[in-house]
Amino acid sequence: MARRTKSKPNRKKSAPAAATPKPAMTTARRKSAALLAKAVPPPAKPIVRAPAQRRLVVGITGASGVIYGIRLLESLKGSGIESHLVLTRPAEMTIVYETAYTPQQVKALADKVYPIADIGAAIASGSFQTLGMAVMPCSMKTLAEIATGVTGNLLSRAADVTLKERRRLVLVPRETPLHLGHIRNMASVTEMGAIVAPPMPGFYAQPQTLDDVINHTVGRVLDLFGIDSGLVKRWNGKPRKDV
Repeated sequence: MARRTKSKPNRKKSAPAAATPKPAMTTARRKSAALLAKAVPPPAKPIVRAPAQRRLVVGITGASGVIYGIRLLESLKGSGIESHLVLTRPAEMTIVYETAYTPQQVKALADKVYPIADIGAAIASGSFQTLGMAVMPCSMKTLAEIATGVTGNLLSRAADVTLKERRRLVLVPRETPLHLGHIRNMASVTEMGAIVAPPMPGFYAQPQTLDDVINHTVGRVLDLFGIDSGLVKRWNGKPRKDV
């Protein structure tokens, strides 16, 4: 008996449906889309803040003790911190009187040197970022100018800028004895935000030479800017000796 074979239904493949045409954009809709694109601002770019500039302004006046400012410049050399130097004319004279350096040799220690009369220099503007300023040594004349806001040259102007920008200003006065006007000026600059740091030796470090005394003072001034120069013999406490 012959087997009946089931015939497969003849299925025809249907043609894909034609895509529905999008309605043409009218002129009014185009204008509306253009206005919307203008109204929506592009995504804001992330703010990348530049690292704080590692610069220190150094002022040297004509007071006795210019070796302090010179040693400060020597300590900053190769430290990764730019030194921006301004010297008064009396400072250049005192360098010759008190040290074996010439003013040109002292200037060569700094990364950047500014003429004392250049009130348009970078350090005369608060927009020029620095760690602050050290005036070392600071004469009583310069102290008085800073205390009263009379900025007669670039050094006192740079100090005034440091105060107004709320940056650290360290003044190292080298004068003794002091009269009441000196003391009042020191009080005034302290109230304005400066730090008055007379060069007082730390005898607990048992200095053996004059260099030890100078290095201790310079190192303590750099401490005030968060700079460890390696010049300071730190006090870590010592056992009490029996008397």
